[in-house]
Amino acid sequence: MRRAHSVEQVRAAEARLLAELPEGALMQRAAAGLAYAVLDLLGSAYGRRVLLLVGPGNNGGDALYAGATLARRGCAVEAWLLAEGVHDAGLAALRAAGGRTVSAAETRPDVVVDGIVGIGGRPGLRPEAVAALAAVPGVPVVAVDVPSGVDVDTGELDGPHVTASVTVTFGTHKIAHLVDPAAAACGVVHLVDLGLDLPDPPVEAFQADDVAALVPRPAPDAHKYTRGVVGVRAGSAAYPGAALLSVGGAATGLCGMVRYVGDPEVASRVRELHPEVVGEGRVQAWVVGSGSGDEVAGQLTAALDDGVPVVVDADALAHVSAPLGAHVVLTPHAGELARMLDVEREAVEAAPLEHARLAAQAYDAVVLLKGRRSLVAEPGGRVRVNTTGVPWLATAGAGDVLGGVIGALLAAGLAPYDAAAVGSWLHGAAATLASGGGPLVAGDVARALPDVVRLLVSEA
Repeated sequence: MRRAHSVEQVRAAEARLLAELPEGALMQRAAAGLAYAVLDLLGSAYGRRVLLLVGPGNNGGDALYAGATLARRGCAVEAWLLAEGVHDAGLAALRAAGGRTVSAAETRPDVVVDGIVGIGGRPGLRPEAVAALAAVPGVPVVAVDVPSGVDVDTGELDGPHVTASVTVTFGTHKIAHLVDPAAAACGVVHLVDLGLDLPDPPVEAFQADDVAALVPRPAPDAHKYTRGVVGVRAGSAAYPGAALLSVGGAATGLCGMVRYVGDPEVASRVRELHPEVVGEGRVQAWVVGSGSGDEVAGQLTAALDDGVPVVVDADALAHVSAPLGAHVVLTPHAGELARMLDVEREAVEAAPLEHARLAAQAYDAVVLLKGRRSLVAEPGGRVRVNTTGVPWLATAGAGDVLGGVIGALLAAGLAPYDAAAVGSWLHGAAATLASGGGPLVAGDVARALPDVVRLLVSEA
């Protein structure tokens, strides 16, 4: 599990640890991890040029001490001081190791170390920092803790900011490392363990072992009913493909049986492609909304009245009203969530964490806000971020498949918050496998999903 803590949580944990360590020991640990991450990026040390952009505070100190280590390893290290009150001891260590200070980038460096602003900084950058970054265009940047200029606790951006190739963070991940749009500015995130004693995080991201622990497995005496039955109310005469893809996501072996309820002609096409799918009957979960057209309001009412967990997607989202209850999973993209909250789409895209939480509270339901980094929020405020997937997954029908996968997991017995997070992870991992680095269509994702589960289960 990747755990992302708030600035307040990190500072409290650091204060406790600092009380137990010799003065300066914690910064030395951080600086050593930073220096070796820079060396990994450079590939070698001798003769390489490193430019430190140094602001006030501890992040600037980390950069200066790391610069001293790099200078001792043979790098030519220059520090461009962007504030008067930089870390004195760090600056002395850099100079003692052979580094020097400059007032401009005198030669083009091989890497820039961003020590401009720490985790307590406000979003945006001062003009002198913007000018310094503009002086070294195209040079890879290693950010200290977070890219300077991002909002650490929300993942939001407001004004100019650093876009890093690598971010070296200390003690724990911060929310900005996982949540877009700031996460897109972090590049590869490298965590240096400081031994912090941290509380439960407000934001987290599943890894493969977390998903493997939750994926439902059939008991030795299982049969199709004990493994769970999911019902799909999706598609219409105008959009039969939505039914095929929703059923395709559900019929991937994660539960015991799939029922399809809808237009008779569409049902015939569903059975042609998925002969194992049956008709109306008792279910443990419903998937409603994809391509349902004029029938969607009635389909949603019928599903909600059944008293079982429900995945509400696409057309059905326009017909939900609060409160729904924690047995419901809503799966909007940014435009759909904007309509549900009566805000502009741009507002949701600029602050997805805020709006996912708002929707979860307003509708008293689990909300999966789809995007590059999909967010799963529950009414109590906890959030899980999905980090799997590839850009090729931005293709028509992919969301229909996702709804089916989540519905199958609900039918198999996972709680809605877990089902949404596990389903999103599996969906992204299946897309990565199916893509192989190239294009894919939504049906490819459904077909790849059993192989992803097989790999997870075999390695668990």
